[in-house]
Amino acid sequence: MAIITISREMGTGAYAIAKELAKKLKYTLVDRVKIEELAPSYGLTPEILERVDEKPPSYRTAEDRLQAAHLATMELILLDCAKKGNVILYGRGAQDLIKGLTNVLKVRFVAPFEDRVEKFAEREWIDPDLARELIRRSDHQLGGFIHFYFDRDWNDPLAYDLLFNTKVCTPHAMIEAVIAASKDARLKEGEEESMELLDDLILAKKVEAELLKSSLARALKFCISCEDGVVTIAGHVQAEEEIEEAVKLAMSVKGVVDVESELDVLSYKPVKD
Repeated sequence: MAIITISREMGTGAYAIAKELAKKLKYTLVDRVKIEELAPSYGLTPEILERVDEKPPSYRTAEDRLQAAHLATMELILLDCAKKGNVILYGRGAQDLIKGLTNVLKVRFVAPFEDRVEKFAEREWIDPDLARELIRRSDHQLGGFIHFYFDRDWNDPLAYDLLFNTKVCTPHAMIEAVIAASKDARLKEGEEESMELLDDLILAKKVEAELLKSSLARALKFCISCEDGVVTIAGHVQAEEEIEEAVKLAMSVKGVVDVESELDVLSYKPVKD
């Protein structure tokens, strides 16, 4: 029951390939359509998704931090879908989100820039200059999202198990290659351990979302991890009482067994000119 993640450049035709792949494997394709379908049960609206989906988050203002909380909630959708198995997670840094799982097949689709421009312009019936600008912006946005949020070079080929140039490979050949790779015994062997790790990732993400939605978000710089239901919160706060508040908030999340704090109080003094 391999989990397949797909990273793609705009204009490569990756979406059509992903849809056909899901059909042949009888997997659920978790794309924007699926996320929008599930979003209401997580308290997310289409407007919220439009603001946070595959866009670099920021933490400067209260609104920024709320957006980051929404992003964490959207990521919960991906993690919960992955837990069900037999899924293709399309974009959204999914391979980095479930980093550490050993039953994941990481696939990326690329193509030369001008080839992508030509295909996109033909498909959307738009001027090539407009297609060129849209693809350039998409590359910057998606690459920036991965770099900002996961601290990784989007174009690093070693981050993927399969890398396809859609200019030279036919859709049929690519689909058959992914299907064959998804049946690798190595992926099956890591399934049980990966599902246990996924439970911890889900719990840590729930805690992250709650902290980002709280008043602590303005003062708290944190790193959250979880093992067997025990959540560890590291980082710094601005006051001693904020440590107790963070621990209390984390303990309120269903499924959390215990909370270990590695938070430090770090006060900032204004610099005078």
